Amino acid sequence: MIRRRDFLRNTLLGGGALLASRCVPFATAFQSATTGARIEVLPDEPLGTISPNIYGHFTENLSGVVYDGIWVGESSKIPNINGIRKELVEEMRKIKPSVVRFPGGCFADSYDWKDGIGPADKRPRRTNFWEDEESPSAPASHKYDPNQFGTNEFIRFCKLIGSEPYLAGNVRSLTAQNFYRWIEYCNSPAGSTTLADMRAAAGFPEPFNVRYWGVGNESWGCGGNFTAQEYAVEFRRWTTWVPHYHQDISFIASGPNVDDWNWTRGFLEEVLKKGKGQLRSIYGMALHHYAWNLSRGATQDWVKGKGDALKFEPIDWYELLREGDRMEGLITGHWQIMSELDPEHRIKLVVDEWGPWYRPGGEATPTNQLEQIPTLRDAVFSGMTLDIFNRHPEKVAMANCAQLINCLNSLYLAHEDKFCVTPVGHVFAMYADHQGGQSLRTIFSAPEITYDRDGKSARFWSLRGSASLHDKQLVLTVVNPDVGTTRETEIFVRGANIQSGSVTTLTHSDIHAHNSFDQGNVVSPQTKGLAGKGRSVTMTFPPASVTKLVLSLG
Repeated sequence: MIRRRDFLRNTLLGGGALLASRCVPFATAFQSATTGARIEVLPDEPLGTISPNIYGHFTENLSGVVYDGIWVGESSKIPNINGIRKELVEEMRKIKPSVVRFPGGCFADSYDWKDGIGPADKRPRRTNFWEDEESPSAPASHKYDPNQFGTNEFIRFCKLIGSEPYLAGNVRSLTAQNFYRWIEYCNSPAGSTTLADMRAAAGFPEPFNVRYWGVGNESWGCGGNFTAQEYAVEFRRWTTWVPHYHQDISFIASGPNVDDWNWTRGFLEEVLKKGKGQLRSIYGMALHHYAWNLSRGATQDWVKGKGDALKFEPIDWYELLREGDRMEGLITGHWQIMSELDPEHRIKLVVDEWGPWYRPGGEATPTNQLEQIPTLRDAVFSGMTLDIFNRHPEKVAMANCAQLINCLNSLYLAHEDKFCVTPVGHVFAMYADHQGGQSLRTIFSAPEITYDRDGKSARFWSLRGSASLHDKQLVLTVVNPDVGTTRETEIFVRGANIQSGSVTTLTHSDIHAHNSFDQGNVVSPQTKGLAGKGRSVTMTFPPASVTKLVLSLG
């Protein structure tokens, strides 16, 4: 019998071929040099509207994400709103969260939504997909799902933070009818069905009007180990004659793992065997990309290829960013295939899992599986990735960072009564001003970074970002990934004058810097007024930094 973790190790491979075994002490800082650069923003060359859903989030019932992270319980001494951690709600409201995905992830294809409704004291306990007997040190709530946080609680959480829900159905182990019943429970009008009455009995008489529904997760792996053609048949079956209850339903298909171009082509070709009209049932294709392999080509082993979250050299910094930067090529590559088979572009990309993934050992709470403490490196990684999405608004309809709290690229860390915002959380707050803006073509000119990569010279770009326009307000975000070089940069806005503005910068002299429960503001953004105005301004971008400029144009 294949053990669960062995199966995951075999099916999750594909995130790239770039690791360094050497490390430097935590306190190592870097020296700074200064070089020139230029950024030109082109307001007359719009690329499309940046969907707020690009700034989405992902919550899976995995270790401390739900229990202890989001859900503390109504009787907890920790401040809460109907059992939901109050401090998390307050922080999330600041970042304009657009959409949150639940309950997975691989967990989704082991989950029955019916276990998580009804009176809390009557709900069954189930073995959690992720932990059970393989995690002897994990608390019981991690090994055995108490189902205290189900559909009702998740919807309440979304309403509290001002977000839309995105629910992922269980294709691997349940039926299409079960999926339809979940939609009925969420969306059928008050008093119309028995499930609507059950919803009302829980305190929710009005329908939830859930729009986004995932048809399985990673169906090439943990979600059923299907071929693209097998999954396409399942997708057609699951999305045929689904009750909508006067609600616009957007189905998201399980898409490719990283650069599996054959999955994208095979899935769409199989769907199209029943006619072009079948494409109308697909809102988006899910694309997953984790940056994990820092071995610089030495191995493709899922465990051995990973690096450390906290102990790394500058070369590891660059290798992680190189891995993450593959996202742009993945978007354009899959889009090209989609364009051949869907020339009207009905279907968009939904990047509903992305972020860095390190080896175990960097947890804030040791019992939290897959938790890692985000550093300044992860903030730069996240800014770089959000900029990529901003530059492709016509292709990417939604993206969900993995994950919201206590897991992987977390925006927040929490344990019992302790809580902190990570550098990644600060980046999401900085970038929120892009939401709904018109993405603009922007030209970045700067010398490349060069560094030694196992005796060979390697190159990486030194200044990139994205720009958006809201009426007369321009938002420009810029990432300087160079660990040792300050970039003095002229910023020119074609056809406009800069009247005033502000600059928010996230950086630190130590590339390993991170926030913790005891020191929650080690890495935090600093805002100041913009010096100068006119057709152009000069900005200095510090090494290893993420910067946001908000400019009023005349």
